[in-house]
Amino acid sequence: VLISAGVARKPGMDRADLFNVNAGIVKSLAERIAVVCPNACIGIITNPVNTTVPIAAEVLKKAGVYDKRKLFGVTTLDVIRSETFVAELKGQDPGEVRVPVIGGHSGVTILPLLSQVEGVEFSDEEIAALTKRIQNAGTEVVEAKAGGGSATLSMGQAACRFGLALVKALQGEEVIEYAYVEGNGEHANFFAQPVKLGKDG
Repeated sequence: VLISAGVARKPGMDRADLFNVNAGIVKSLAERIAVVCPNACIGIITNPVNTTVPIAAEVLKKAGVYDKRKLFGVTTLDVIRSETFVAELKGQDPGEVRVPVIGGHSGVTILPLLSQVEGVEFSDEEIAALTKRIQNAGTEVVEAKAGGGSATLSMGQAACRFGLALVKALQGEEVIEYAYVEGNGEHANFFAQPVKLGKDG
């Protein structure tokens, strides 16, 4: 199940401004999922992902059907943006560039690990500029669309990439994708990180 329902950002808003509306939408959908398809893998696209995913987890726990292996915050858009920006800067094919992105899915919580990109080197200035651009890419799109919405096409691409990866995994392939998931962190219960997808989530 991929959840993309909710209101989009408008100029002057950040992802946190969406919380009051979108948290209720995700809560309601998670309540229905708990009844209709309690064993489903769930990918949450609805912002703010850093809070909508933990809300869904609590709803599923309350219903007694929570499985942390099957709940994902879809942060693939951050990966796609990172790969695109690096490819543009270094004159490479974006389809051939891999950039690990960890942390979360809002502003400074988006942490592209540029030092781990294979085959390219970055100056300190390039790292600072790329990191800032990646972290602020969503705001850049909202402002460019001047009230006409947010990053709908690229988010669709990200949802497709994550959804197809999950389908491949459910069919038996081992697939690595980045997602905002519950872990065993001491300081953060949820964290965007590489996850190995398989038949059980």
